[in-house]
Amino acid sequence: MVSSQSQPTVNPSLPEPKFGFNAYAEKLNGRAAMIGFVATIAIEYFTGQGLLSWLGLI
Repeated sequence: MVSSQSQPTVNPSLPEPKFGFNAYAEKLNGRAAMIGFVATIAIEYFTGQGLLSWLGLI
């Protein structure tokens, strides 16, 4: 049986949310995580000890 209702032809244009889970926030969070990961690896490489021992936590 074929549906008698037609599908909409225009998609609504919604504004990008200012906060929460949006594309900009996710990109920024990912970039910050990559910088932090590389910085941690660099600290371990140059000091010869792990991050926790470098911070004095172990």
